Amino acid sequence: LGLLPSGEEEEEPRAAMKGLSRLLRAREDATQGPAAACHDSLLPNEREFQYAAKMNNLETMEKLFKKNVNINAVDTLKRTAFHFAVARSHISVVDFLLHHKARLDMADQHGLTVIHLAAWTGNLDIMRKLVKAGADQKAINEEGMNVLHFAAQNNSVKIVEYFLQDLHLNDLNKPDGKGKKPFLLASEKGHVDMINNLITLKLFTSEKDKEGNTALHLAAKNGHSKVVEILLEQWEEINDLNQNGETPFYLSVEGGHEKCAELLLEAGSDINVLTQNSSSALQIAIQNRHLSLVAFLIDKNIDLVPKPKQKNSSLHLAVINNHLPVVKSLLDANHDINSLNHKQETPLHLAADLGNVELVEVLLKARCDLKTVDKHGKTALAVASRSNHALIVDMIIKAERYYATKQ
Repeated sequence: LGLLPSGEEEEEPRAAMKGLSRLLRAREDATQGPAAACHDSLLPNEREFQYAAKMNNLETMEKLFKKNVNINAVDTLKRTAFHFAVARSHISVVDFLLHHKARLDMADQHGLTVIHLAAWTGNLDIMRKLVKAGADQKAINEEGMNVLHFAAQNNSVKIVEYFLQDLHLNDLNKPDGKGKKPFLLASEKGHVDMINNLITLKLFTSEKDKEGNTALHLAAKNGHSKVVEILLEQWEEINDLNQNGETPFYLSVEGGHEKCAELLLEAGSDINVLTQNSSSALQIAIQNRHLSLVAFLIDKNIDLVPKPKQKNSSLHLAVINNHLPVVKSLLDANHDINSLNHKQETPLHLAADLGNVELVEVLLKARCDLKTVDKHGKTALAVASRSNHALIVDMIIKAERYYATKQ
């Protein structure tokens, strides 16, 4: 979220606000002193005041306040000294700004107020002070996120308990602009403590976000196996589809998260569900080079028969992606060696066209059909010849002769 000077401020404070605490501290490492900040809209005294707030320098702030500095001045990203003080958890600076009636309602260009930052950092002392001083407890940023969203996303358990148990603001438990309730955000980030806390507070939900993802989808997609384990104890629709037709199991495979895939399969996930694009879990594992997961899926007897809407079979994809071990594994599992893709090509056609000698050798040794023609009427031999792969042409001709002697 970059409440620090550098040219990188624009990159983060969006929906996920990924790694705020890191960004809050790391960004001025490349610059030294207040003058290095990108604060074109600030007067020199105002710039110095913001820097002092950031560095927890009360003496400088007192001195500048006596010179009538504008304590609510904003930089080019509409951030005030208060934003920096709260983001850094500088309690003495926060007390100073509250004592001098600094504004609590000012939002930066992404809609972030100081109460959002206190929720993110998880500093309960500062949060109590801000609430007592009248900060808007229901403020939202430009993406519809309130304090509960920020707290859930960054595992600030005490903040959640404060707002729900002390202040009884249960109406904060609503979807953000992307349709994610706090429970979904905590699941997406893998915060076990927060998940357990929200379940205890009866805020478990199997509702979906605007992309059709449940908490289980988000946890599986990001490889949070401990969260997946907790959710499975509560879950009913384990094969729920998101808008892309993806199950939590499919997403776990896509991301290469073997532990999550194992948990979901043990819990009864359908290993053979296809997405809207007719992709199978096996195919996405092959495309993303998750070789251990490919072996896992084959071992779990995933369906190897190509479906009509699929452009390529799993064996075609293994050839296209030059996965020799996968090709061997699929052949060992009795995948149809002569399956046709949407261009009527066999895996041998593709291997010959790519000029991949090792793959061609494996397919030939497995006794693939040499006479099949693609939609242009060409055999694999003709394709190899057209592509000037002389060694492969020679290999196929020798294979033809060998096959003929064995008939």
